[in-house]
Amino acid sequence: MPTTVPFSDNAQAEGKHLPHRASDRTVPDVPAWARRAAAAVVWVSLPSAVWRLAAVLGVPLGLGQSEYDAMLLPGWGLLVLPLLSLAQEGLAWLTLGLVRPWGEVWPRWLPYLGGRPVPVRAAVIPAAFGTLICTVYGVLLVWTTLHAQMDITPWGNWLLTACYLPVAAWGPLLGVVTVHYYRRRTRG
Repeated sequence: MPTTVPFSDNAQAEGKHLPHRASDRTVPDVPAWARRAAAAVVWVSLPSAVWRLAAVLGVPLGLGQSEYDAMLLPGWGLLVLPLLSLAQEGLAWLTLGLVRPWGEVWPRWLPYLGGRPVPVRAAVIPAAFGTLICTVYGVLLVWTTLHAQMDITPWGNWLLTACYLPVAAWGPLLGVVTVHYYRRRTRG
């Protein structure tokens, strides 16, 4: 249900309000850098997801037929690549839970858990594991991008690199947000 949240002490007197749902608000003691880092995870994962969707839709990406064959296009890739993009963005969005209220209290619509506090370990352990996986993936991605022999045009290679290189920042960004979440939730 939409609520109105003032954005300064005298905002109501000035008639200034920002419409927000409670789940969209950042937890009050989250610094701006942590909020921005969590949001950046969503943005750094987006270009590669869009690139895969473009490949499925047949947008010219400068790839040779052997590369489309490797992605199983046409074929199972028409199902797998969009699902991979959705899963990637869904996991990236979970990072926002480390700075939003739904990362501290289970949403009310969840049976048995709704309204209860999220145990710190229930958020930190998967986030730490995700940090490790995303960091290793990022390193391997950079290595592969620099050393792969692909059937691709120079502009296609530039586009592929521009879309996939930001993913290398996912692990470190998730890591700093995870450490901040742990420290914020366990202090005092």
